[in-house]
Amino acid sequence: MTTTAPPSALLEALGREIPADRIVTDADVVASLAHDDAEWAPVGAAAVALRARTEAEVSHAVRVCADLGVAVVPRGAGTGLSGGANAVDGCLVLDLSRMSAVREIDADNLVAVVEPGVVNDDLKAAVAEHGLWYPPDPASAPWSTIGGNVATNAGGLCCVKYGVTRDYVLGMRAVMGGPAGYGSAVRLGRRTAKGVAGYDLTALMVGSEGTLGVVTEATLRLRPAPTQPPRTVVGAFASLVDAGTAVAEATRRGLTPAAFELLDRACLQAVEDWKHLGLEAEAEALLLARVDTPGAGGDEEAQALLAAYDVGGPLFSMVSSDADEAEALFAARRLAYPALERLGPVLTEDVCVPRSQVPEMLRRLVDIAARHDVTMATIAHAGDGNLHPLLITPPGDDAAREAAQVAFEEMLDAAIELGGTVTGEHGVGLLKRDGMRRELDPLAVELQRAVKQTLDPLGIFNPGKVL
Repeated sequence: MTTTAPPSALLEALGREIPADRIVTDADVVASLAHDDAEWAPVGAAAVALRARTEAEVSHAVRVCADLGVAVVPRGAGTGLSGGANAVDGCLVLDLSRMSAVREIDADNLVAVVEPGVVNDDLKAAVAEHGLWYPPDPASAPWSTIGGNVATNAGGLCCVKYGVTRDYVLGMRAVMGGPAGYGSAVRLGRRTAKGVAGYDLTALMVGSEGTLGVVTEATLRLRPAPTQPPRTVVGAFASLVDAGTAVAEATRRGLTPAAFELLDRACLQAVEDWKHLGLEAEAEALLLARVDTPGAGGDEEAQALLAAYDVGGPLFSMVSSDADEAEALFAARRLAYPALERLGPVLTEDVCVPRSQVPEMLRRLVDIAARHDVTMATIAHAGDGNLHPLLITPPGDDAAREAAQVAFEEMLDAAIELGGTVTGEHGVGLLKRDGMRRELDPLAVELQRAVKQTLDPLGIFNPGKVL
């Protein structure tokens, strides 16, 4: 159980081993570090923030907080959308964004070792110099950090074919508590391609949202970089449901493009109004598939996707031969969320359903939004059934906010009813706790509580999140 230690005691104890320039006490700066991008998720008043530079500083901070009963809330770039990095009253906000070194790139063994504050796109650029590729590719890749990606098991555009963050984390170092003793730095996992020595504690930590300890280093699996430019298969549809039908047909035919994304008209228009990329926003939904299979096999795959699109009755479909056009379309996908944020507060859903249920889930999303008179824009990692309906409300409109929150919960229930999950990649954080309990077997929830109690008996690691 955490308490609220006097800030003076916390500052004095931190300062015994941590340089003063790492410790942030300015109330406005602390407040700016005390939350992520989740709309309407509660935020507490943090006592202090620490911009750690080393694992030793993290270890000392955790020991101090354990001694004083102070909560530790880790954060990276703060790009999360579930409230997972939001402060609780009296806590220490542990900012890891300045632990940003790429410590090693081992091209012979396809491994990189990085600190948690490394930005996803910066890692991609660093390994590309060695002819290598790090596939996990969230839309926030230009800003989000590897530590945050690990904490939420982030997915992204390429996950339909290449998997999510957990598939690329071989090992890590983490500052933990429990049997190890609070502040102990523990090495988990391995750097070999295979290994089954003991329980997979690395996989347990990935997606745990900072509730079991603080990741201070990650050992990541790499792939050889693609050697040929991909083909982009574009389809425009008269409705979201038609686009979903095409997605389900592609799955039925066993097609797995490198990326398979959906954007609706509202997303395209918001991006075009902001960035003027020259996008056509006439259709109600656009499907973007990226095929990276080399040679004739890639041509065949692209044509097979066009045939799958035909089942959805597209307004038009084509294989794009214009690299600039293809890049603009995928740029629009990445820019959709910030473009829509300019229009008002955005409550972001993150449901995932079996791919065969994508048309029905899209149908239900449209119905829920209409019944509650909520403005909805939709983007999706359509190839793996991960849908992101974005509920947009006018600033300061309490009635619209309440309607959006009711619609949000109904969308969770619809996903559960269709055999899906309440979060595919954003994490549970604060916004999805009730939904998670509705989804999971009650005994499974109790097992998770037992793990939390064993590894964090004082309950200081990111309390109130997930469980």
